[in-house]
Amino acid sequence: MDRRSLVKGAGLASVLAAGVAPAVVHANEKIRWRLTSSFPKSLDTLFGVNDVFAARVREMTGGNFEISTHAAGEIVPAFGTVDAVKDGTVEMANTAPYYYFGKDETFALGCAIPFGLNSRQMTAWMYDGNGLKLMREFYANYNIVNFPMGNTGSQMGGWFRKPIKSLADFKGTKFRVGGFAGKVVERIGGVPQNIPGGEIYQALEKGTIDAAEWVGPYDDYKLGFYKVAKNYAYPGWWEGGPQLDLHVNMKAFNGLSKEYQAIINAAAAYAHVDMQAKYDARNAQSLKTLVANGAKLFAFPKDLMDAAFKQSMELYSEISAKNPNWKKVYEDYSAFRKDANLWFRFTEGTFDRFMQSAKL
Repeated sequence: MDRRSLVKGAGLASVLAAGVAPAVVHANEKIRWRLTSSFPKSLDTLFGVNDVFAARVREMTGGNFEISTHAAGEIVPAFGTVDAVKDGTVEMANTAPYYYFGKDETFALGCAIPFGLNSRQMTAWMYDGNGLKLMREFYANYNIVNFPMGNTGSQMGGWFRKPIKSLADFKGTKFRVGGFAGKVVERIGGVPQNIPGGEIYQALEKGTIDAAEWVGPYDDYKLGFYKVAKNYAYPGWWEGGPQLDLHVNMKAFNGLSKEYQAIINAAAAYAHVDMQAKYDARNAQSLKTLVANGAKLFAFPKDLMDAAFKQSMELYSEISAKNPNWKKVYEDYSAFRKDANLWFRFTEGTFDRFMQSAKL
């Protein structure tokens, strides 16, 4: 049997599992892939971005390219997506890359770092700066081709049993915080806990943790955190614009026609914008609902913010001194951040501050 027939008969996934280099899958050939997520289906934005993406691929291929989407735990655990794609267990995954900072801190730069880029700046760095190029060079070490696919925008700072009025109040707090941010939380006296989204409520309810952050009002209301911790902090200084990624097995991607590769790129870009739009449209009303249900908003105190910023910058210098992957990407990232914030300071920031203080 020739390789082309084998791909048709067995499907690309089984070819990969057998270790056979696939022939190019041409447009109009029917294929079926699996996409695993780090999130539960109950989160219709974080998990839903995968359904949006799969629907666009199906539509643009006339139904010839079918992608089934799977929640965390169905095929692999929430934090097992990178290895699953790298090894060819699945062809695709959608995740927040900073979950994998334990493998290499550089993963976080493709998602969010404390006091990093906001969502528009992140998209600009990826698509018009060097972000996508640099991250793809990094992901080649993991047999992965990456695409931006989702951004939540700036996040809230989480739910606390007690309000935090000073840095001293924060010390010793067992705080569920996503991925890389835990390094800075630890440096300012907190006790970071990296817990998947579907397990946070029980940990907060039982008192296993003192506080937890997730995304923002729309998802936080769905997860019910306001029922067990009333004090709602802002801003999420560790996630000014966290980007989710679509990870595609490199061997599988290279086995597609140029047309199918372009379709994956286009569908991921569409889903990327769609997620941000949904959060921006839905968070405002959800915040009102949370306050009506007893949520008490409070801003992180300045001494905490200042300490977190200082520790973040020191941490990045330390990582640069020992991790060449990080150093290469972070030098470009930080230069872009500096220029982007100079521009936003005179335009976006000034306009936003005026509009947010105006009586509308």
